Amino acid sequence: MSDFRVFFSLGLGVLFGAGLALSGMTDPQKVLGFLDVFGQWDLSLMFVMGSALVVTVPGFQWVIKKRERPFSDTQFFLPTSRAVDKKLVVGAILFGAGWGLYGVCPGPAMVGLIYGQWQVCIFVVAMLAGMWLCDRFSGRFFK
Repeated sequence: MSDFRVFFSLGLGVLFGAGLALSGMTDPQKVLGFLDVFGQWDLSLMFVMGSALVVTVPGFQWVIKKRERPFSDTQFFLPTSRAVDKKLVVGAILFGAGWGLYGVCPGPAMVGLIYGQWQVCIFVVAMLAGMWLCDRFSGRFFK
C-alpha cells in the first residue's frame, strides 16, 4: 500500500472517529438510551444517524456517478449480491444483539479504546474473537 493511501485512510479514519467522539456515540449509555423506547428515550442517536445520511447519500451518489475510481484506489469495491441469505440474517441478529446488550458497535468501540476503559477493551477482544470464530467455522454452518 502506498504512503498516500495509508495517510489518506488514516486521516479519514481519524475524521470518522472524531465525529463519533464529538457526537457522543462512543458512550454506551447514549446508545442504550436510544434503544430504551419505553423509558428515558434519547433521540440524539437518530439525529446523528440522520445527519450522517443527509451528507453521505448524496455524496456517495455523486462520487459513484462522476468518478471512474476512488481517490485512493484503482477501483470501487461495491457489493454485487442483493441476496438475503442465512449468513446475512444470522450476522445481523448477532450484531444487533451485541449492540443492544452493551450499547457499542465496532466503529465506536475502536474509538473508545482511546479512553482506555476496561469494558471497551473486553468488548473489542470479544469482537475480534467472534470475527476469528466466524472466519474459522462459518463454512461448516453456512453451506
